[in-house]
Amino acid sequence: MSVSETAYSHEYIHNILKRAHCQGPELSVGEIEALLSIGHPDGLESLYAIADKVRKDTAGDGIHLRGLIEFSNYCRRNCLYCGLRRANRRLTRYRMDQTEVLGVVQAMAERGIKTVVLQSGEDPHFTQARMVSLVEKIKSRFDIAITLSVGIRSQKDLIAFRAAGADRYLLRHETANRQLYSQLHPDSRLGDRVEMLHALSELGYDIGTGPMVGLPGQTYRDLALDIDLARRLKADMFGVGPFIPHPDTPLSEAQEGTAEDTFKMIALARIVLREVHIPVTTALTTLDAEAREKGWNRGANVVMPNGTPAPYREQYELYKDKRCLQDSLKRCAVCLQMRVQSVSRHISSGYGDSLRSDRQRSS
Repeated sequence: MSVSETAYSHEYIHNILKRAHCQGPELSVGEIEALLSIGHPDGLESLYAIADKVRKDTAGDGIHLRGLIEFSNYCRRNCLYCGLRRANRRLTRYRMDQTEVLGVVQAMAERGIKTVVLQSGEDPHFTQARMVSLVEKIKSRFDIAITLSVGIRSQKDLIAFRAAGADRYLLRHETANRQLYSQLHPDSRLGDRVEMLHALSELGYDIGTGPMVGLPGQTYRDLALDIDLARRLKADMFGVGPFIPHPDTPLSEAQEGTAEDTFKMIALARIVLREVHIPVTTALTTLDAEAREKGWNRGANVVMPNGTPAPYREQYELYKDKRCLQDSLKRCAVCLQMRVQSVSRHISSGYGDSLRSDRQRSS
């Protein structure tokens, strides 16, 4: 990042930290930027301790499981950083059929997972009718909340998905810097994503968004603006993960983001956004084997066990070298139980509905 801690005095940082626990939602973009610049271990320890206190006050000690199913890796977009981009001819493409998806949902429900996340590239094959049919079947057979993460869709699609039973929608904005967004996304507009997030909220979805950390040319100011955008959107979920370059993209030689900057974003998101669900992403665990434990102690309260079956899981290649590619859902559940207990937390038995007091709960 282009801003260092030396740009701010120790006293200035200390004064912001003193206010952060009680007045976090009121922090300015400049103050968020200053806290993101912290590099000294003592400052980081203070920041993470505040975030953990706020997490306990607002989200409690439960860790929510969101069962992930990556049902298609086809994508019509050509984002410069993503291994699923349509120009990547080296990727083996796949689409799971409805029976396969329902089988994974059943396995998740049997393990007590209360939310399933249906994620794909922007795949035109999955028309409104196909998605509605899938959502309706899941809702009719299982007591489970549904999060969709399928990119930009029309207003008619969103209305139909909601009517079919979809509860939540995850649409990462990736970066709030419009110029940087345009450079990285040659065939989409940041404004369209923001407009869709507003529309989703108006339709009654719980909405999730968030940035990628460490993108080429990104600054701490940009990341502060990412948190501010989520604050203005009144997001129910905030997902943040590090940029990891994929070898078959134009950014293959770019420097990857850091785990530390990602942890700082988790902490600041908790301090500023408060009533929001924050996951520890798979990308972060790829950079740090102890990311889950660290993240849960720095503001996060969600983890996403991956139920995508072989061989598809390896082929959903946003970036290389994902962790836990060979783990079964059963093995993942046992591992997560141990990890959660190691930080004196517990796995929540609830649906993980919005924490916001002004939102209608989805289940």
